[in-house]
Amino acid sequence: MNSIVISIIVLGVVGLVIGIMLGVAGQKFAVEVDPKITAVREVLPGNNCGACGFPGCDGLAAAIAEGRAPVNGCPVGGAAVAEKVSGIMGVSAGASDKQVAFVKCAGDCNKTRQTYDYAGVKSCKMMPFVPAGGPKSCSYGCLGYGDCVEVCQFDAIHIVDGIAVVDKEKCTSCQACIKACPQHLIELVPYQPRKKYHVACSNKDRGKAVMDACDVGCIACKKCEKACPVQAVTVEDNVARINYEKCIGCGKCAKDCPKGIILNWDQN
Repeated sequence: MNSIVISIIVLGVVGLVIGIMLGVAGQKFAVEVDPKITAVREVLPGNNCGACGFPGCDGLAAAIAEGRAPVNGCPVGGAAVAEKVSGIMGVSAGASDKQVAFVKCAGDCNKTRQTYDYAGVKSCKMMPFVPAGGPKSCSYGCLGYGDCVEVCQFDAIHIVDGIAVVDKEKCTSCQACIKACPQHLIELVPYQPRKKYHVACSNKDRGKAVMDACDVGCIACKKCEKACPVQAVTVEDNVARINYEKCIGCGKCAKDCPKGIILNWDQN
């Protein structure tokens, strides 16, 4: 009985000593945290999506506090979060144009063809390992299996008639869908109303091959390029591209496109 009591006393004393030592060590070796880092972190949305270029919201908060990132560096939080962060940092948030994701493909089930019946794993990232890169006739287009949908935390992208479509009102430009797309079809485009025209095609083949694969693919006819009054549209690698810095939103390129592949987001 005495041995048990002695053991309990010894354990209690050892525990007390270790606790005191840990307390002293914790105070002596404590790392001071900049209060601005904590304050900035509290106003960030906490999605940890990495779209800001830093390892999660903790990384961005530290970078902002240390001056390595702008106060409007969180694309998910947008202007509202930028304003709060600027207040903490005592600087101006600055103006930043909203951007949203856009899928450069309009070849839905009614406009493209299936070259064979596929019954394997329904995943876009698996298509490079199947014949012809998948059953769709266009090797550049949206595969339609929804890898982008799975990674979107904001319910901003869905598969509609076999292709991914972005809800620009829900999109936060976190870029998760961009990273998930093995076809590299998704890019950020300006949200501004006057820059609402976008080329929904990525096919780099020549005209006949494009028409054999898709009813609405860009055939590089350059009519859009000739129609643009400010030289904002060019055809590169057989695909029309819009320079949004020059675009004035006149819509002449869309009007003259014989394939109807330059889309107006207000009408789609």
